[in-house]
Amino acid sequence: MEEILTLVTLNSFDAFQCDLKSLSPLHSDGNVIIAALFSLVNYYFMDIYDSRCEDEKAIEFKWRSYQFSLAFIFAIEEINRNTHILPNTSLGFELYNVINNHLDILQETLLFLTGMRINIPNYTCRRETKPAALLTGTSWETSIQIGRLLNLYKYPQITFGRFDTILSDRGQFSSLYQTAQRDIFLSHGIVILMVHFSWTWVGLVLIDDHNAAEILSNLRGEMDRNRVCVAFVEMIPFNWMNSDFKSRTMHPQILKSSANVVIIYDVTKSLYALIIYISIHSIAWKVWIIKSQWDVTTHVPYFIFDPFHGSLIFAQHHAEISDFRKFIQTYKPSKYPGDHILALLWNTYFNCSFSGPDCKILVNCLPNASLEMLPGNALEMDMSEESYNVYNSVYAVAHSLHEMTVEQVEIHHHSNGALNTYPWEVHPYLKNIHFKNGAEELMVLDSQRKFDAVYDIFNLWNFPDGLRQKIKVGTFSPNSPPGQELFLSDHMIQWGIRFAEVPRSVCSESCVPGFRKSPQEGKAACCYDCTRCPDNEISNETDMDHCVRCPESQYVNTEQNNCLQKAVTFLSYEDPLGKALTYLALGFSALTAGVLGIFVKYHHTPIVKANNQALSYILLITLIFCFLCPLLFIGHPNTATCILQQYTFAVLFTVAHSTVLAKTVTVVLAFKISMPGRLIRWIMISRATNLIIPVCTLIQLVLCGIWLSTSPPFIDSDAYTEHGHIIILCNKGSTLAFHSVLAYLCSMALGSYTMAYLSRNLPDTFNEAKFISFSMLVFFSVWVTFLPVYHSTKGKITVAMEVFSILASSAGLLGCIFVPKCHIILFRPHRNVLHHVRHKGHFKGKVNFAA
Repeated sequence: MEEILTLVTLNSFDAFQCDLKSLSPLHSDGNVIIAALFSLVNYYFMDIYDSRCEDEKAIEFKWRSYQFSLAFIFAIEEINRNTHILPNTSLGFELYNVINNHLDILQETLLFLTGMRINIPNYTCRRETKPAALLTGTSWETSIQIGRLLNLYKYPQITFGRFDTILSDRGQFSSLYQTAQRDIFLSHGIVILMVHFSWTWVGLVLIDDHNAAEILSNLRGEMDRNRVCVAFVEMIPFNWMNSDFKSRTMHPQILKSSANVVIIYDVTKSLYALIIYISIHSIAWKVWIIKSQWDVTTHVPYFIFDPFHGSLIFAQHHAEISDFRKFIQTYKPSKYPGDHILALLWNTYFNCSFSGPDCKILVNCLPNASLEMLPGNALEMDMSEESYNVYNSVYAVAHSLHEMTVEQVEIHHHSNGALNTYPWEVHPYLKNIHFKNGAEELMVLDSQRKFDAVYDIFNLWNFPDGLRQKIKVGTFSPNSPPGQELFLSDHMIQWGIRFAEVPRSVCSESCVPGFRKSPQEGKAACCYDCTRCPDNEISNETDMDHCVRCPESQYVNTEQNNCLQKAVTFLSYEDPLGKALTYLALGFSALTAGVLGIFVKYHHTPIVKANNQALSYILLITLIFCFLCPLLFIGHPNTATCILQQYTFAVLFTVAHSTVLAKTVTVVLAFKISMPGRLIRWIMISRATNLIIPVCTLIQLVLCGIWLSTSPPFIDSDAYTEHGHIIILCNKGSTLAFHSVLAYLCSMALGSYTMAYLSRNLPDTFNEAKFISFSMLVFFSVWVTFLPVYHSTKGKITVAMEVFSILASSAGLLGCIFVPKCHIILFRPHRNVLHHVRHKGHFKGKVNFAA
């Protein structure tokens, strides 16, 4: 990772004379040396700022890298105080400052190998012990350049930057080890954060390097699995430098995208130009999700409206090193006179007297001055993620040397425990080392045995005067149970000025319950329209892809977001329609009973005796039960009532129609036969016509028996006819059997009508032929009308139509046959005498009316 930090102009002559490149590296003596290469400062002539000041010089302090050097020295001193690690050995160090260019990196590496301030390849001029290992970082590019050189000499190299798969190639870099943990689950953690805040429309900004394809593939895979869509992908060229940024055209996607959340993955110097542009132009006040390698708290210029305020930062979790802050507070030029950069800081910020050529502090320093007092919180007091890796790298080397020392003592018992080895002999121990650092955390260097990283989530707060602070607001633990990986204190998060509440970043607004998502053609899955659910379907959650059909026992509410239980209903006695039909049935049955009473009372009169008095009684009694038959259709159906409905109706109407048929046959035999023979006379005297009733009824019973044995009526339900209700009704079972019963009844009605038609011209005083004809016409009209209505209606209306048809056809028989007779009996008694009948007769022969 490349860094750009605070530029400070050196106006004093003494400071101008301080040439860090010409001085020896910061070092400390010891039995064993550990070396490190850090990019701490740069300095150059400032003629670009003021053409009149040719001798003006500026120094570039890299605060984050400077903390690496402090962590490096802190770890060395902590190990030297620990009697359990290398007890008879003191660790020393050499710390080299490199400028981030290929020439300087290689030059400093060669200086490290030779041990002098001149480059002599393939030679070492060190009189004392060689350094056991070299620490490098944080850029993978820097580590590769150094690694290829050190690999020639099998010199141990430990990098403390982000874990990189290209550096774990043992074929190319057999002497290189990485301290950082792998970021295998970082993409998963970022997407889980998106899901937590319901951010489904996010942008990606990546460096177009060798890792870009893998990072993009991992992020897209996690997003697809969690239904998060990529609004745009901005690939920044790896060599996109700050110096020529102004000459480049800003990619419009970041500016114009509707995504309020943008992921900046792996910030490098190439992205720093973009970061400055964002800061200067305050781009759209977005929420930035940033990986921790970039020190956003100090590297970005301060603006009143900070576009990075409210950003969320992922950093690998590490234990707190409590003594590190105390170490920084006591790290002063008086204690570490060899740190020339520290002397420059004291001269720059605390106005101490300065010796130019040797870069040392003289006098006039504040007694309580410390790095903690630097303006703007320039130096972070807590150990950063990379500084923690530096700390662990030193411990890894120390533990490896300790293991090697113990092994040497076991082999050579006379040894005093002092190390006498070559650097390449440390490799087996570095590869297999696993140890606990000063914070009691277990560490390994082998890339195949590394633990999955746990991440801390920080929220960037911008305080007045540009004092940015990172506040820990949560953690991501990939090894936790599903659904518990992310812990976040939402109430602690401060969002950007634009957002008064949790920001929303969606392509389309959520579809509320009652609607479903309808994809927009040619766009991402997160872009959709909201469509109302079809009839009898609901969506009871937000952003449902499909609506769900309610069960048959439930129905959809008005908002179509819930299924309600349907009420069970049927043609009940409490129902207005059921109540009306009940009253009609009881009324007609009572009226029929009244007619029967009249006939019984006036049984001696000719009009009652005419056309077979017994058949009239049978017909009236049958009609009473026909009128009561509809009561079986009203009320809660059960198996018994379902069967009785159809069979009772069939048998009763068969009896009624066979009785009518018998009466018409009697009339024809009485009036049409002019010369009756013995057979006809026997039929008339013995009343053999009454046999029509049992014979016809027996045939109907056979039909009903077949119906009952093959497909009898049963209880059924109708959940669709009436909204919100389940109608309980009787299913006919076999529609063929039902229509066969109706056809049989119609055939008997047709026979009665035919016989009545043949006797239409007979004397009409007591002749029922015309009345029977009219009653059969009524029957035909009712049931012919019933069939199409029956097949076109559903639910309770179908039941009501059948009940009404039964009542109407029964009323037709009662009204057409018996009402005229009652009228004569009650209101025209003078016509109900035999003398009147004889004077009205128009026939030959003698007729027995009592027959």
